Amino acid sequence: MRVLFLLLCNVFCGILLQAQDAREIVRKADARARGTTSEARITIQIIRPNWKREMGLKAWSQGNDYSLALVTSPAKDKGIVYLKRKKEVWNWIPSIERNVKLPPSMMSQSWMGTDFTNDDLVKEASIVEDYVQSLMPDATVDGYNCYQVALVPKPEAAVVWGRVLLWIEKKDLLMLHAEYYDESGKLVNILHASEVKMLGGRLLPSRLEMIPADKKGQKTVMIYESLQFDKPLPEQIFTTSYMSRVQ
Repeated sequence: MRVLFLLLCNVFCGILLQAQDAREIVRKADARARGTTSEARITIQIIRPNWKREMGLKAWSQGNDYSLALVTSPAKDKGIVYLKRKKEVWNWIPSIERNVKLPPSMMSQSWMGTDFTNDDLVKEASIVEDYVQSLMPDATVDGYNCYQVALVPKPEAAVVWGRVLLWIEKKDLLMLHAEYYDESGKLVNILHASEVKMLGGRLLPSRLEMIPADKKGQKTVMIYESLQFDKPLPEQIFTTSYMSRVQ
């Protein structure tokens, strides 16, 4: 009986330690990509079988709770702003000169016709806090040795995805690949990161491709032109009153 008890303890402790390790891997990888604050210039390419469109974006973030994104081009979209304040997401629309609060039901919707969702842009859901992480067998992505981590949403979490798989490079904890599944287990989107280089003093992928699983010849590419970390940001930048003035 004592042997059985010790065996069960070892199994339970092993599972608990693995869960802690998986959470810590995801936490460190997420923190590496965020910093205390960040400021970025991004080019977005929307690619379809018969056409291609390009957008410019400036983005700021502070920790996990605050982010701001300003569309800088093309001219017809210039000035549109998205703001995240903790669990609230706001949109400034210049053509009607008003702020609109986005309901949680819109987080899974396409962001401005791209293959990214509103949630992808403002990261309302936290891959650290809103999911339970567990380690899967190691894998290789583009020649990089990676941890494979499965994320399952917590029962109370208001998230878009029913399951997420992450491939995180072991040495520098770079998020290189992800698969997003709906609640029925169907693969919806694939995110692939590449062109690793120094950005803001950190080694990070500079190119992200979001590829719908069931739409051949369609994807959205996000290219980081510049990225700065841990730069002091004005206090008012993450307020709704600032959205109409951000440049």
